[in-house]
Amino acid sequence: MKSSLRKLCILFLSIGLAFLAFADEGMWMPHQMKGLNLKALGLLMNPDDLYKKDGTGLMSAVVNLGGGTGEFVSADGLILTNHHVAFGAIQRASSKEKDYIQKGFLAMTRDQEIPAQGYTADVLLGYEEITPKVLAVLKPGMTPRQKYDALEKITKELIAQAEKAGKDLRCTIASMYSGNQYYLYTFKRIKDVRLVLAPPQDLGNFGGEVDNWMWPRHTCDFSFLRAYVSTDGFGVDYNTANVPYRPKSVMKISLDGVKPEDFTFVMGYPGVTYRNFTLAELQADMTAMAKRIKDIQDTIAFFENAGKDNKEVEIRYAGRVKGMYNGLKNFQGKLEGMEKYGLIEKKKTQEKAFLDWVSADPARQKKYGRVVDDLAQFIKKNEAFSAKSQQLNTILSGSTLLSQAYSIYRTVQERQKPDKDREPQYQDRNQPYIKMNIQLAERGYEIGTDRAYFKYTLKKLLALPEGQVPATLRVLVQKKSEKAIDDYVDGLYAGTVLADPKKRLEMLDMTPADLAKTKDSLIGMAAELEKELKVMREESKAMGQERADLKKSYEEAVLSQKGGTFAPDANGTLRFTYGPVRGYTPKDAVYYEPQTTLKGVLEKETGTFPFIVPDKIKKLYAAKDFGRYMDPRLKEVPTCFLNTTNVTGGNSGSATLNAKGEQVGIIFDMTYESVIGDYYIIPELQRSISVDIRWVLFVTEKFSGATHIIKELGF
Repeated sequence: MKSSLRKLCILFLSIGLAFLAFADEGMWMPHQMKGLNLKALGLLMNPDDLYKKDGTGLMSAVVNLGGGTGEFVSADGLILTNHHVAFGAIQRASSKEKDYIQKGFLAMTRDQEIPAQGYTADVLLGYEEITPKVLAVLKPGMTPRQKYDALEKITKELIAQAEKAGKDLRCTIASMYSGNQYYLYTFKRIKDVRLVLAPPQDLGNFGGEVDNWMWPRHTCDFSFLRAYVSTDGFGVDYNTANVPYRPKSVMKISLDGVKPEDFTFVMGYPGVTYRNFTLAELQADMTAMAKRIKDIQDTIAFFENAGKDNKEVEIRYAGRVKGMYNGLKNFQGKLEGMEKYGLIEKKKTQEKAFLDWVSADPARQKKYGRVVDDLAQFIKKNEAFSAKSQQLNTILSGSTLLSQAYSIYRTVQERQKPDKDREPQYQDRNQPYIKMNIQLAERGYEIGTDRAYFKYTLKKLLALPEGQVPATLRVLVQKKSEKAIDDYVDGLYAGTVLADPKKRLEMLDMTPADLAKTKDSLIGMAAELEKELKVMREESKAMGQERADLKKSYEEAVLSQKGGTFAPDANGTLRFTYGPVRGYTPKDAVYYEPQTTLKGVLEKETGTFPFIVPDKIKKLYAAKDFGRYMDPRLKEVPTCFLNTTNVTGGNSGSATLNAKGEQVGIIFDMTYESVIGDYYIIPELQRSISVDIRWVLFVTEKFSGATHIIKELGF
């Protein structure tokens, strides 16, 4: 052990001070990579080839799948991502008769590939800073609400103008450093995405929730999708005449593998991080997470019980339950880590250093001296508002049919306004996705379970103070009767036609007057809830801008303090992060090696889910039929590995690449000890988990028999 630690220390020193300065800095925007001195850190490819404005850079092979990441791995639009990223498509295509969750899916020919319902693939064409254009609309003396309206107006205008350049363009504007900088991103949106291969859950979800966020890990978490476009190259809806998309940039897959201390990097679309939170913001989030844990546990138990003896119900709620389990363990890991590693004290120290820097200069003190205290006061003021808002949204999410009713009601009302004056999510550019969500709802709920869950949700209101109960339901809750709630919900479901998706789509195209004439019970309830939600929504715009102004001032100061050299928090935009393959020590006397192997898969087998090993895998292992996927150093098929990169939700499916820019893995998780990295990086614990590409290809070829995919990948 001492010898190993001595070697590790030597390796740390050999990497150099430059690496230590940046290893824990976060997720970098493409244009910021030039300041990282990547060649000195270990990158062997030309850094200029990572991102190019003409779309030929390596980053252009990275695909935003809307909540997850994928990458083009063939010239015919083949996309590699995680099994859990593609899970929605797998679940929606599944039924009792065709259970692709349990058995997996494989298209042996292109015409057997099936639509990945609800999925789009956004290919980044470029991005530009537009800060002056955005901030020019803000004038001295504006109220927070006036600022909000001005920013929303210019954002809509800039997006509309940019999207005129092409009929399949999708543009977004992202704020960096809490509004100190703004960037316009332009994507080609591909709407015809199809499922090509998904392993059975005994491989794609091996370890299940037991292993989720844990190490050592052995999950073969991958799936293949394919992007299709029209014959003239545009992103259009599914059509049998569509052809595979021809990307400008494609990932090259390497079978060379990785070993400890190899340089690696990750490019993907991380969701949200909170590393630039103040102490008050951190404490507020900790309180909210602690409250949410019990609710999530109860909801999981409800849906698992509902599907216990009903396979169709189990399949329909599988994605929802999987997502809740993922969030639950993430919250638990964060709270446990925050206490164990003294995150409150670390934040206090960080904040003191910031305040000392501010007070060291009279000009800084005048400009920024109050910002931390003002943020803390705002967080306290916002508590009651947030609780009420969350309660209203909980009611809406308590019933899929009520949620659909609300979407219909709001869409019909908003459509009466000129497009430029609508709430952004109801503008014409988003109408196709509203319709799509109405259609997709059919595969994600079962009416009996939906009714029962709504009763369950409303009965929770009986324990709340009257002031926290939505006005629409106050008279009902005052009866303090579970039977009254049962009768009320039964009446709602008896008086609605929304269980019919055709009726929902018909209502979506109605006028407000015609919608009111239907006297649909759930539409009526949605209209009543909207009275209260509208007031909350309008209030939230002013309050949200007030917080944004305070955060902008705070991060402006931090940027100045750090010389502008820190990465902005993740916000769903393309990012780059790097670090070596490396194990870690989670607790005293324990050291985790950075790689796992197929041997470990067999060692974990229990014969019951989530630790079932398919017979074919056992036979392949017994015969040592590893082929080209055996690691010459490990003498095994490698399954997963760790590196020190910074990732979070949204990064799932991102390519992990070696120093030459070749794909060697797919990111699918963080370790339990590093989930607090969303708030604060502890370098010695920060580890990301990738499925080794050789495990992916072993299952693709040897287990699934998909030799046509192996050939398409260039082998």
